Amino acid sequence: MSASAQPSASVWTPANIVTTVRVVFVPVWLLVAESFCPAQPGSSWDSLALVSFVFFVLLALTDKLDGYLARSRGEVTTFGKFLDPIADKLVVIVALCYLLEHGYVSSWVLLVVVAREFLVSGLRMVVASKGVVVAASNLGKWKTATTMVAICGLLLCMGIPCDGALGVLLIVSRVFLAVAVLLTAWSGVDYFLKGWKYLAEAE
Repeated sequence: MSASAQPSASVWTPANIVTTVRVVFVPVWLLVAESFCPAQPGSSWDSLALVSFVFFVLLALTDKLDGYLARSRGEVTTFGKFLDPIADKLVVIVALCYLLEHGYVSSWVLLVVVAREFLVSGLRMVVASKGVVVAASNLGKWKTATTMVAICGLLLCMGIPCDGALGVLLIVSRVFLAVAVLLTAWSGVDYFLKGWKYLAEAE
């Protein structure tokens, strides 16, 4: 958020509306994906599977849109600070659960992602109770970017036929996913190192 941003008088700013739409459309995307994706992907081009891929890409891009709107309009709301990270986590975790269901990711991936979010959220609550805000690093941005690229690549794999292109895309997507998992763990450790002194304080 820009330094000149001021608290908004209304909860329903354009940025918050976009964030709310993202939350609402997460289960809609899951319904589309579960309904359209083939039982045995890879046999041929599947236009319906590609629909769920495009839908997810648009859903992921709304994260950039609401951030841009909030910064460019100088609108800051407590509601936005509350809902935006929840929307981001919902998009990622629901997509990973779906890919796990179809055998495209390991349960270890989901464990690392969910455990990191629980632990960091708990740390934030404890630190906030002491009136302190631990600054986030760029690791979080890289984590989010690589995770989204990996998920998009794996979803695209579900809609294209088994050929050389599929093999390359699958490898590239899994490399991005491995990097995303490492960054997820690293960013979590980084956050704890910054906040540990507040956890270790006596009441």
